[in-house]
Amino acid sequence: MKVKVGSLFLLSLCAVLAYLTYNTYGNWSFAFALRGRRLLAFGLVAIASSFSTFALQTMTQNRYLTPGILGLDQLYVLIQTLSFFLVGGIQILSQETTTMFLLSILATALLGCLLIGFFYQNKGHHLFLLLMAGMICGTMFSSYSTFLQVLMDPNEYDMLQGRLFASFNHIHTQHLLWAAGIILLGSLCLVFLIPELNVLHLGSRQSVSLGIPVPFVHRLLLFLIALLTGTASALVGPTVFLGFVVVTITYQVIPTFRHGWLFLGGTLIAFLLLVFGQFFVEQVFGWTITVNTVIQFLGGLFFISKLILERKKG
Repeated sequence: MKVKVGSLFLLSLCAVLAYLTYNTYGNWSFAFALRGRRLLAFGLVAIASSFSTFALQTMTQNRYLTPGILGLDQLYVLIQTLSFFLVGGIQILSQETTTMFLLSILATALLGCLLIGFFYQNKGHHLFLLLMAGMICGTMFSSYSTFLQVLMDPNEYDMLQGRLFASFNHIHTQHLLWAAGIILLGSLCLVFLIPELNVLHLGSRQSVSLGIPVPFVHRLLLFLIALLTGTASALVGPTVFLGFVVVTITYQVIPTFRHGWLFLGGTLIAFLLLVFGQFFVEQVFGWTITVNTVIQFLGGLFFISKLILERKKG
């Protein structure tokens, strides 16, 4: 494990050096300031996506699920659509303050927690009910968003689309600092829950017999997942398939149930994918596509190929 994680760490360092120094044309300070801010965003999104996806998959005992199944990404889209529809895109973008950023995180996390608290019951198949409700609510949020977008002015709609696609190009420094504090605090809470997560890997019934307060741990994990996902979405936009791709690769590279190694390895793999994706977007494709396009395209292919392989094994 140590060798593999050490190798991933060295690869991450090489990727950082290559991204910071390639094609700077002598403008070192400008390139470092601009690209360094993106690297910090890569690290935060990598932590949020890997930690939240590992926690959710351990809870549900299913390696095909991502936090998007709770409808949190579509909830973020609905909140942004409502903001642009009611207030106006020009006013929203011109008043891109820290308060608006924190309100977006608070609204996504709070509404996500209300959804979780309403459908999560301490009896029967509570977790299955929650996941089904999340899928249905995600579809409902998407339908409402589409309806409002149809009624929008075309210029407002165009500005909204720029907000709804994951982008690391225009990130405010103050937003980064607030997001760093929230994501690091949420991930630190998950680190303290590593012993419980290791036991939950055996299943809920075994965890109860081993003395784990499963309903309380589930609620806490769901809150932290909503917080991390909402913060990452507010910072750069939704990245639906990133968590699934990262977790699947991590389990192949680091086949263990110990979540300390999984969190660390998953974060490094997510960071590498984001850095290489942004590098190709800038240096190979010349900004003609976005890193979100790369993630969604490769993630979709990866998901379909995994389903086909699992079906053949079955």
